[in-house]
Amino acid sequence: MSALSDSGFEEDLHTSPAAASRVRLTSDLQECDYEESCFIIQRHSELQFLAQNCLARQPQITAEARSKLVSWLIAVHRQLKLSFESCCLAVNIMDRFLITTSVAADCFQLLGVTSLLIATKQVEVYSPRITQLLSLCCNSFSREQLCNLECLILLRLNFRLAAPTLAFFLDYFTSRTTGCQTDEAMDKMVTTQDKNVWKEPEKKWKWLACKVCELSLADYTFNKYMPSVIVLCAMKVAKDLLKIHSVQPIDNNAGSSQTLESFCFQEFPTFEAQLLFQQCTEDLKLLVSLNQDAVQDCISL
Repeated sequence: MSALSDSGFEEDLHTSPAAASRVRLTSDLQECDYEESCFIIQRHSELQFLAQNCLARQPQITAEARSKLVSWLIAVHRQLKLSFESCCLAVNIMDRFLITTSVAADCFQLLGVTSLLIATKQVEVYSPRITQLLSLCCNSFSREQLCNLECLILLRLNFRLAAPTLAFFLDYFTSRTTGCQTDEAMDKMVTTQDKNVWKEPEKKWKWLACKVCELSLADYTFNKYMPSVIVLCAMKVAKDLLKIHSVQPIDNNAGSSQTLESFCFQEFPTFEAQLLFQQCTEDLKLLVSLNQDAVQDCISL
């Protein structure tokens, strides 16, 4: 079947990869609830927003410099009480801009705070004041410089800011997986109706998974992995670190919940995908082993 496109040229609607992809996406969305529809849309657009090899054309910016800046942005987002979503989106905006434009080393911090400002405008109800952000840089840059760079970033990214992030997939997967418990709490879980027995270990598990995701943000090694892959692997690493077991929560309203193992099987059905999952998991385990101080407090609780 052929039809005229908006440009006036005839195109084959059945053979166009983009058209076929849109048809599949629409078909998937028709059978889902709102939360799952958001997940499908974000999964569908992951590759489009992946900032792989973003430092390949950056003569003055190294992986170590990026790591230091992202670690600083993580600290800044905590100090300003911003969401993890804002922090993840800021890193994605920064990395995608680095693909398009060479950045001088002395302007790299300005790129970081400008990306954070754009991300907070997209995510938060109230974004930080420009003077507040500039003061965090010891007033090394002017308001005009920041605003000019903000415009340049938006133009280079073509105003495409709705990137899938680690924070989004972490929220989705943890809300859809079952409750978790430690070895010590296993017997209590089986015999009691008190939901608080499994809620506390679950919170601990989610916090540790978030911490592992946070560490991966600053490590350039993980730019090659899609956010959903990193999150599922981080959840598995956190589960292994805490030596916890996935169990069905006693709450009757949790009928749609799934185990972490079932999610991994759904997301990585092919042999190649499973190899990618294993490689990312091993990389995260190495990252955690190199940053024991960052996660030890949670593990030892």
